[in-house]
Amino acid sequence: MIPAPFEYVRAETVEEAIAALGSYEDAKLLAGGHSLLPAMRLRVARPGTLVDIGRLRDLSYVRDDGDAVSIGALTRHHDVSNDEVLQELCPIVAYTAEQIGDPQVRHMGTIGGSVAHGDPAGDMPSVMLALDATFVAQGPAGRREIGAGEFFTSLFETALAHDEVLTEIRVPKTTEGWSYLKFHRRALDWALVGVAAVRTNGGARVGLTNMGFTPIRARGVEEALAGGADPASASTRADEGTSPPSDSFGSAEYRRSLVKVLVKRALEEAMA
Repeated sequence: MIPAPFEYVRAETVEEAIAALGSYEDAKLLAGGHSLLPAMRLRVARPGTLVDIGRLRDLSYVRDDGDAVSIGALTRHHDVSNDEVLQELCPIVAYTAEQIGDPQVRHMGTIGGSVAHGDPAGDMPSVMLALDATFVAQGPAGRREIGAGEFFTSLFETALAHDEVLTEIRVPKTTEGWSYLKFHRRALDWALVGVAAVRTNGGARVGLTNMGFTPIRARGVEEALAGGADPASASTRADEGTSPPSDSFGSAEYRRSLVKVLVKRALEEAMA
């Protein structure tokens, strides 16, 4: 389909993008475009203005920042997956980026666009939850940090204000004990269910993909592990507090059963 009419603005700096977001009605940021443009073609999204930030090279980087790895929001999935710093210091992020879409998607889509889109079926948001990542946003009032647990607020909604730009993602260094598993029909499809597991001293943090209106922490699983349960026993609580969708790819009941299987496998892999 053809998108609804819109205006187009190309921002040369983050400050220009912030000003444009505040000046134009129903303005949306355009980075790689692989989330927003399909929604516009279906007219699910109808922004009055697109503010293109895809050419802001200053927001494309990966660097070691002491106890964390900082990733520029406009870093392409391909670059995330092949970055040696991430492969060494936080391999779950590099691995997950390689699982997103196909090469065309990975060469255009950005990590910041993936998380800012707030799609509960996306791979990276649940990984960010499991890592307890920090998001850095910049707006008219300056910069602020948002924890992953507060960032995803509802379906396709995040804690970012209308005139804020996500500039950076900070992930802790996690070199041992992790797993990301997902089940889908084809490589290009969104995950029916996905599970991110990161081992901690008291058990693990577990993020769930496509099990509700937002990416979800599997709190029941985490509590069971902290209490001494093994992965098989803890995984029986994987669907607690979830509200999975029913669609042509699978019913809610199917997803509730599937998530228990994937959580068990992810925990066994993370703790091996």
